[in-house]
Amino acid sequence: MSRVDLDLVAEVLSDEPSYRLRQVWEWASRGASSYAEMTNLPARSRALLEERVPFSSLKLEHEATSLDGTVKALFHTREGHPLEAVLMRFRDGRRSVCVSSQSGCPLTCTFCATGQMRFRRNLSAWEILDQALHFKRIEPIDHVVFMGMGEPMLNFDQVIAAARRLPDLGVTHRRTTISTVGWLPGLTRFVDEVDEPIRLALSLHAPADALRSEIMPVNDRYPLDDVLAECRRYFDLRGRKVFVEYVMLEGVNDSAEHAVELAELLDGNVFKVNLIPYNPTGMYDGSSRDAIARFKAVLDGARLPSTVRLTRGRDIAAACGQLAVEAA
Repeated sequence: MSRVDLDLVAEVLSDEPSYRLRQVWEWASRGASSYAEMTNLPARSRALLEERVPFSSLKLEHEATSLDGTVKALFHTREGHPLEAVLMRFRDGRRSVCVSSQSGCPLTCTFCATGQMRFRRNLSAWEILDQALHFKRIEPIDHVVFMGMGEPMLNFDQVIAAARRLPDLGVTHRRTTISTVGWLPGLTRFVDEVDEPIRLALSLHAPADALRSEIMPVNDRYPLDDVLAECRRYFDLRGRKVFVEYVMLEGVNDSAEHAVELAELLDGNVFKVNLIPYNPTGMYDGSSRDAIARFKAVLDGARLPSTVRLTRGRDIAAACGQLAVEAA
């Protein structure tokens, strides 16, 4: 439910004890799907809420399930802006939700389908939480990644407000990851202001400024040296490694020379690299398995920790970089 909804809850239940508002949130955060389930609220209160306060800030428009069990949900905000979120199911029992922080994205990274959408607006903290709550109503969740549509650091206040409420849904701060392309004002605030052990991920994708600017225009504004300095400051202050996302683009950033540059750029004590097989969105081809293996071997030789990300939901366009709404 949205911030406006919570205000309406307080207004509708103004004649009742103030703890009613807390009870409503506790039920919602545990996965309740309606006011009718909130049995410790008086029947009259539940009826008033049902009549006057929408239960969710988002409307589910469509849902698709991948052969690997991944679920992608398309939502609309109240004014009709589209966004998508994804539930990823892993064999070890993890249930991770990838949430969006914006409808569309204004930063136009060339490999990302979301960047081809028209940007609408930032999402509120409650619209972000409602994405996770939707999947919480299906089954328990234990991880949340802010890696869906949008740049989280462009919507810093709402993203952090949402992240700080995730433990109520059963997702600890240590199992929450916020990704950024390196939007420096928000990244600096994250380092300075967020004391909770929320993980930081950097969407890097190139080991040098010239190449990075070609595929990520934001690099012209905030070059690598400045962004990496903030990441190192995060490590110095928090003692937590920064996860580096590196999408593998055939003939663009996947050569052995690129791997050497990356290993020289990043300190293995501070950074851990996630190599991401590219999920085609029309502009590039993805690197072959052999090319990814050769790239990783260079990083291993340089003792820069790295893993190859398991692709989930590619058949329903739910994988990394694929989130977009057709004709949006």
